[in-house]
Amino acid sequence: MSMLPQASSFAPDLDHLFDTLLLLCGLVTVGVFVVMIAFCVKYRHGSAAERTPARQHLGVELTWTLIPFVLFMGIFGWSVQLWIRLRTPPKDAQPVYVVAKQWMWKVQHPGGQREIDTLHVPVGQPIRLVMTSQDVIHSFYVPAFRVKQDVLPDRYTELWFTATQAGSFHLFCSEFCGTDHARMGGSVIAMAPADYARWLHAHASLSLAAQGEALFRQLGCSGCHDPQSGVHAPDLYDLYGHTVPLSDGSQVMADERYLQDSILLPKKQIAAGYAPIMPSFEGRIGAEDVLALVAYLKTRTRAAEDSHEHR
Repeated sequence: MSMLPQASSFAPDLDHLFDTLLLLCGLVTVGVFVVMIAFCVKYRHGSAAERTPARQHLGVELTWTLIPFVLFMGIFGWSVQLWIRLRTPPKDAQPVYVVAKQWMWKVQHPGGQREIDTLHVPVGQPIRLVMTSQDVIHSFYVPAFRVKQDVLPDRYTELWFTATQAGSFHLFCSEFCGTDHARMGGSVIAMAPADYARWLHAHASLSLAAQGEALFRQLGCSGCHDPQSGVHAPDLYDLYGHTVPLSDGSQVMADERYLQDSILLPKKQIAAGYAPIMPSFEGRIGAEDVLALVAYLKTRTRAAEDSHEHR
């Protein structure tokens, strides 16, 4: 039994899997050594044990082959089911954006609340972390939640969990990331929903999408991607979550990864019917700016624009 608190919905099931696997492997190990020692004693040099060639025992051979096979395939199926759960966040999971850099965790909530080396979450609410690195590979690890995910440069990775008890839990980087790797830690603070709502209100700021909208105009993106623009560029309204046909005849889903690549590597996947004239913003804006732009593009819909114009 682990001494760590089981502070997420995943923790009990993962602990049960680990304990079962440990017990099963322990029984197999003990069984092998018991038989080995018994044979060593029975057939030791000078003993009167019969040493004629053994006869075939099909039933015994099938038993010691099929029973371990069924047991370990059961463990495999159990672990696959847990893995699917770990990789499939609920649709109502609240997104939180994380940027890792040497040597800190920078967190931003959709409402604009910002944190460094601390992550506040509500108890009982699924949280989906959208993470990227500004420099090298890091790994987001919360032992009490039994969750860990590598965080990579120029790529989004996701991690989700539901905290089940209030408290402060250690956050570590579990991937060696440089000289001060051991100091790259922090806390995940799980709070009662009412306390979390008060914390959000007390730390409210310009929302991430609003920051992205300002950047969208500041960087000149609106000059090309506005429907009234004279530049022939893709219309970005209602883009997120829809299929985009590409110039090579293939199609891609416009998810966070596609939006990021379109900003940093615009020539990687060129939309059908458009010339590859968009400049790359790689090295010109930071990972946090990319997150803000992506958050804005996810909200850039015709309905939202019409509602804004009629205010």
